[in-house]
Amino acid sequence: MASDNKSLGEFELVGIPPAPRGMPQIEVTFDIDANGIVTVSAKDKATSKEQQITIRSSGGLSENEIENMVKEAELHAQKDQERKALIDIKNNADTTIYSIEKSVNEYKDKVSSEVVSDIEKAISDLRSAMAGDNVEEIKSKLETANKAVSKIGEHMSKGSGDSSSGGSAGGDQAPEAEYEEVKK
Repeated sequence: MASDNKSLGEFELVGIPPAPRGMPQIEVTFDIDANGIVTVSAKDKATSKEQQITIRSSGGLSENEIENMVKEAELHAQKDQERKALIDIKNNADTTIYSIEKSVNEYKDKVSSEVVSDIEKAISDLRSAMAGDNVEEIKSKLETANKAVSKIGEHMSKGSGDSSSGGSAGGDQAPEAEYEEVKK
């Protein structure tokens, strides 16, 4: 896990304009040369602003230290996998909450207050589950939240179906129109 790593240095990529979540694209490059010198660079694709750091070896690790670290990593592999699964599901849940809230804000005037209330409860339950470390509970609440938000789509398709003007059950047929044949 990243929290278990040894920090070799850090830098900040500044001057990135504010943008909606998930929109900025940062290209990160790692380069290690034959002498063990590590160069890390980050570039914002939108502004082309770039920052980099070069890290030169400052004494490295002994063979014994490396062996101990490898053995320790092997001992904790299962625990690390569980931590990774928990982090992944929490990240997924966080992204889903963001997306659902965006949809609710966009469509709340077009769906019933009952649907909005169900979605808000599902989000609240998901947030509560995320405060804990139970992967299965988070998965369950995530599924419930996704089912709740699907009601927006169902409600919208019902609404658009009701307002359509007497279309046929075929669905794919082109509407009839008036036309006039022109003879040459």
